[in-house]
Amino acid sequence: MLSYTRTVQTIDAHTGGEPLRIVVSGLPKIPAGTILEQRAWLREHRDDLRRFLMNEPRGHADMYGAYLLPPVTAGADFGVIFIHNEGYSDMCGHGIIALGKVLVEMGYVERTQPQTRICFDAPAGFIEAFVEWDGVRAGKVSFNNVPAFIYRRDVEVQTPGFGKIVGDIVFGGAFYYYISAAQAGLTVKPELVRQLIQLGAETKAAVMAKVAIAHPLEPGLNTLYGTIIDSEPNFPAADQSNVCIFADREVDRSPTGTGTSGRRLALNQSYVNGSIVGSNFGVRVTAATKVGDFDGALTEVSGYAHIMSTNQWVLEDSDPFPTGFFLR
Repeated sequence: MLSYTRTVQTIDAHTGGEPLRIVVSGLPKIPAGTILEQRAWLREHRDDLRRFLMNEPRGHADMYGAYLLPPVTAGADFGVIFIHNEGYSDMCGHGIIALGKVLVEMGYVERTQPQTRICFDAPAGFIEAFVEWDGVRAGKVSFNNVPAFIYRRDVEVQTPGFGKIVGDIVFGGAFYYYISAAQAGLTVKPELVRQLIQLGAETKAAVMAKVAIAHPLEPGLNTLYGTIIDSEPNFPAADQSNVCIFADREVDRSPTGTGTSGRRLALNQSYVNGSIVGSNFGVRVTAATKVGDFDGALTEVSGYAHIMSTNQWVLEDSDPFPTGFFLR
């Protein structure tokens, strides 16, 4: 007879090709506190669960996930903590879109037409999402993100493989280094993904060595999450193609929701941001704001997600890989 030491239930979805493994049961009891405090507790005490779900053989190097939690503020419906191959995210736009789709489509919330409002406590702040609902199916998901702002312009770094690269550090729910692929003689296409990964990894390391990042309001967000690489559009309907290389050389298949929020756009300008696999997110700047001393912008990002499976993951007591392994 099998003896299981862990049972975890998930719903797996994808947004524009980027996976989201949503943990709906099997989480440990997490001490009360803010979402940032709960994330810190999980990192220190129960990181084995993240590795169990993200690493091989149950996941892979580009896996992504979310813990669905009770809300911690009066206006929220849920709390959420995002996980990946290296650790924990500050915010995740593709994750919010997938969560909205799953929660409405599968009846986890009371559904209203023509759209259902769902609010989340995320590490970066309060997120308001709206899910189209026609009485049968959940459609497009839009969310109002935390304020975006440009942290440093024209940051120049030297890389081993590509020489001098210049870009901007921007916060859109997480900090990114935005660069043009043309500087490295590249464009954002699937067949160039290995070179793009190298470019992203080298520039992230160089920026981290050169620039001390400090969010003006929340020290728990002082991390450079990744590099966002732009090029001319390589697929239909997009204004540009881009790819985010984040965490430990992880490749975002979606256009990156928080990265899309960081685009420098005019008020009410609409923009279609394309991914490396041809999926698109729409973005619109809805208002100007301030983040400490920085000029910021409030944005609305929208996209589509699809449900793939419901799963029950178990850990047999004799399994030699209880937290998996990370292999490329």
